[in-house]
Amino acid sequence: MSDLATSAAARLFTFFKGFVVAALLGLSALPAVAQSYSFSGISIQGNQRIETQTILTYLGLSSGQTVSAAGLNDAVQAVRETGLFESVDARVTGSALIVTVVELPTISVISFEGNSKIKDDDLRSAIQSMPRHVFSPSQVERDVGAIVQLYADKGRISATITPRIIRRSDNRVDLVFEIFEGGVTEISRIGFVGNRSFSDYRLRGVLETKQAGLLRAIIGRDTFVADRIDFDKQVLTEFYRSRGYVDFEIQSVDVELTRERDAYLITFNVQEGQKYEFGEVKVTSDLPDVDLAEFDGIIRTKDGQTYSPLRIENDIARLEFRANQLGLQFIQADPQITRRDRDLKLDLNYALVRGPRVFVERIDITGNTTTLDRVVRNQFTLVEGDPLNPRSIRESASRIRALGFFSNAEVGTRAGSSSEQVIVDVAVTEVPTGSLTFGANYNTDTGFSLIASYSERNFLGRGQALDFQVSTAATNRILTFNFTEPYLLGRDLRLGLRSGYKTTDNEAALYDTTSFGFSPSLSFPVSENARLALSYSIDYSLLSNVSTNSQPILDDAAAGRRWTNSVGYTYTWDNRRTGLNPNAGVLLRFGQEYAFGEATFLKNTATLAAETKIMNEEVTLRATLEGGYLYFLEGASRITDRYFMNSGIMRGFEPGGFGPRYTGDGENDALGGNTYAVVRLETEFPIGLPTEFGMHGGAFIDYGSLWDTGLSDVSDVLYNDFTPRAVAGLSLFWKTPIGPLRFNFMQPLMSESNDRPKSFDLTIATSF
Repeated sequence: MSDLATSAAARLFTFFKGFVVAALLGLSALPAVAQSYSFSGISIQGNQRIETQTILTYLGLSSGQTVSAAGLNDAVQAVRETGLFESVDARVTGSALIVTVVELPTISVISFEGNSKIKDDDLRSAIQSMPRHVFSPSQVERDVGAIVQLYADKGRISATITPRIIRRSDNRVDLVFEIFEGGVTEISRIGFVGNRSFSDYRLRGVLETKQAGLLRAIIGRDTFVADRIDFDKQVLTEFYRSRGYVDFEIQSVDVELTRERDAYLITFNVQEGQKYEFGEVKVTSDLPDVDLAEFDGIIRTKDGQTYSPLRIENDIARLEFRANQLGLQFIQADPQITRRDRDLKLDLNYALVRGPRVFVERIDITGNTTTLDRVVRNQFTLVEGDPLNPRSIRESASRIRALGFFSNAEVGTRAGSSSEQVIVDVAVTEVPTGSLTFGANYNTDTGFSLIASYSERNFLGRGQALDFQVSTAATNRILTFNFTEPYLLGRDLRLGLRSGYKTTDNEAALYDTTSFGFSPSLSFPVSENARLALSYSIDYSLLSNVSTNSQPILDDAAAGRRWTNSVGYTYTWDNRRTGLNPNAGVLLRFGQEYAFGEATFLKNTATLAAETKIMNEEVTLRATLEGGYLYFLEGASRITDRYFMNSGIMRGFEPGGFGPRYTGDGENDALGGNTYAVVRLETEFPIGLPTEFGMHGGAFIDYGSLWDTGLSDVSDVLYNDFTPRAVAGLSLFWKTPIGPLRFNFMQPLMSESNDRPKSFDLTIATSF
C-alpha cells in the first residue's frame, strides 16, 4: 500500500474513533429514565388496632396514582415516622402494593423496682409513658432522662435507670424501670471569691442552697440543683444592690466534683464594686398638664441615703398613685440616674412621662385546683379595664407568692385582642395548707396534757385562716377557736373572730377559775405603714373554790361570776412593711380597751421596739419598751383582770413568778398587778458554726416591774409598789423544720426572796 493510501486510512480510522467516543460521551450525558409505579390496588396487612384507612392516610397514596421509586420510599417512611409501628415494609406484586406493618405493643402496666428514696407516685408524675397507651421506645428514652434528672435534683447523680419490657399476650407489654439509686452527692463547701464587705458566713445565709452538715437529713437544700443556683445568683445580686453596690456582678459560679465524686464544691466569683449613696433627688416633667407642685413631698428618698432599688420602686409607686389621684392617666415615673463616681453619689431624677395606652383586657388564672380565683385576684391592685402598670404586676406577683398557698406562682402578660390590650396570665401550683395534730405535752407548770389541734391557712380555698385547739391536763382545760378573713368584701379589711374557754383546777392554788370570751375585730390600713384594728369583746369569768386563808382574793371574788363587755382599738405603725431599710426597723403599737357592764375600766398597752444590724449585718441589736396600765373607773380589779408577767414579756421568772404577792396565813400566791413596764435589750450574733446548722447565739438583759393590785387592804401583800427586777441571759437560736427554736439560759440580777426565778426555758423564737 502506498504511503498516500496508508495516510488516508490512518486519518479515516482516527475520525471514526473520535466519532464513536463523542457518541458515547453524548449518550452518557442523557438523563436516565426513572422507574415509576402505578398500582391498581393497595393492601395493608398486619394491623390490629389501627384502622386500615388511617394507615392509608399516613401513606398518602391512592389506587391508579403514578409514583416514583423515591416517592414510594417517602410514603413508607411517613408511616414509620408516626411512631405507631415497630416495622413497616412495602413490596410491589404485579400491579398491587402490599404494605406490611407490625404494630407497637400497648403498655399494660408501668412499675418501678429498686426505688426507696423517691415514691412511685412521684416517679409516675415525672414520666410521659402511660398504661393503655402505645409503647414508644423514644418516649421511654426521654422518661429515663426525666427520672435521672429527678434523682440528680436530690443529689443522687450516680443513679442509673434501666427500662425493661415483659411481653404479654394480645400485643401488650409491662414496662419496668429498674432503678439503682446510688448515694447522695452533697454540697461539701460553698465559698466566695472577691467579697470584701461581707463575710462568707453572711453571704451563705442569703443563699437558698446550703452546705451539707450535721443536719443533712432535715435541711433538704444541700444537694446541687442548677435552677436553685440560678435563684441564688438572683438573690445574691439583690442583696448587694439593695445595700448600695450598684456595680455588683457575679462573674461566674464554679461547680466542681471532688475526685471521689461524692461531694460538690461551689464557688461564687463576685465583683462587689463601690458602695453608692443617693445624691440630688428631684421630680421633673415636660407634660403641660402636670403641675409639679402637686408632687411636692411625695418622694421619700433623700440625699445621703444608701442606694437601694427598693427605695426607687416605692417612690415610683407613690408618684404614680398621686398622678391617678389627680386624674392623670398613663403617667409613668421614669427614674433617670446620673453617676458621680468621684463622690460615689447617684443623682436621681424622676421624669413624669406619658406611657403607652395599654389596658388590661382580662386576668387569667390557672393551676388553682382548690384556691378560688378571687383569692388570687385580691392580690392585684388593678382590674380588667385598668391601664397596665408593669410595676403593679410585679408587686402583685410578690403578694401572690407571699400567701404561702402555692409552691410556684408565675405572673406574665401577653398580647390581647387588640394592640391596646394585654392579658395577664397567672399560673400557680397548689401546696397543702392544713394540718391535723394529736400529741402530748409536759411542763412543770401544768403537768402532763393531751393536745389536739386543727389548722388551715386556706380554708375551703377562700384564703381564710382557721385554727382550733383542745388541750386537757390535770390542772386545766383549754379550748380555743380563731378565724380570719383577710379580704372582707374584697377589700384590704381583715375580719377576725376569736373565742376561748378555759378552766383551772390546781390544788396548789388559792382559787379555781372558769372563763369564756368571744371577740370579733376589724383591721384596715390607715397609711402606708400603719394599720388600725377595732374590736369588741364579751367575757365571762368565775372564781370558785377560793381558799378561806386568802382574804384579799375573797374580796375580789365576792361577786363570784362576772360578765364584761368592752370595745377597743389598736394602732400599729411598722416601717418593716415597706422594707426601705433592710438593716433596721421600728415598731410602734398602742391600744386601749374600754370595758363596761358589771365592771368599768380602761386598759392601756403600748410597745415601742427598734432593731438594727451592725458589723456587716452579722450582729443584730434589738431594744423593746413595753408597758400596760389598768385603770378602774368603778370598783376594784379582780385577779383575773390584772396583768401577769409571762416569759414573753419578761424572762427569767415562772408565770406569776414576781410582782405583788399575798403572804398571809403562810401563803405565797401571785396577785398580779394593774401596771407593768419592761425594757428588753438583746443581741444576736454568729457563734462560728456552719450556716447549714441553722444555729446562732444571743444575749439579753430584761429590766422591769409589775405593781399595784388596787386593793384597799395591802397589809399582807408584798411588792405592791414599784419593785424592779433584772435578768441577764444567753440564748441559742436554732432554725428547725418545726420552726425557729430559742433556748434561754438565765440568771436574775435583781430579785426578791419570794420571787420564783427560772434558769432555763425553750420557746418558739419570735421577732418584735
